[in-house]
Amino acid sequence: MGNILWVGLGGFIGSIFRYAVDGFFTRVAFGSVFPYETFLVNAVGCLTIGFLAGIAESRGVFSEPIKMFLFIGLIGGFTTFSAFAFESLQLFKESQSILAIFNLVFQPVIGLGGVWAGQTISRFVS
Repeated sequence: MGNILWVGLGGFIGSIFRYAVDGFFTRVAFGSVFPYETFLVNAVGCLTIGFLAGIAESRGVFSEPIKMFLFIGLIGGFTTFSAFAFESLQLFKESQSILAIFNLVFQPVIGLGGVWAGQTISRFVS
């Protein structure tokens, strides 16, 4: 039961962060058809999970409940890969094929690059 509470607490916080980022970009990019908020959230989420996973692997500093809180709860609640798929499809439906293809190509590239960069950066943190 304890792990469920850790995941739930992390998910609660991560979802609130996600909502805040979404609200900020909705105000800043009003009228834009490209999902900037989802693009940023996925890039930041992938960089963060890569960095924290790199520290966890190399230094063993996180207990299992903390890993569940961070990786499944907080970052899982923050990132929005399901929104990525939905928004990409919506762009196609709205005849925004170039933006849809850009989204489909660069979100995974940036995500994988972010995880790699986060893990690489974590090796230099003492």
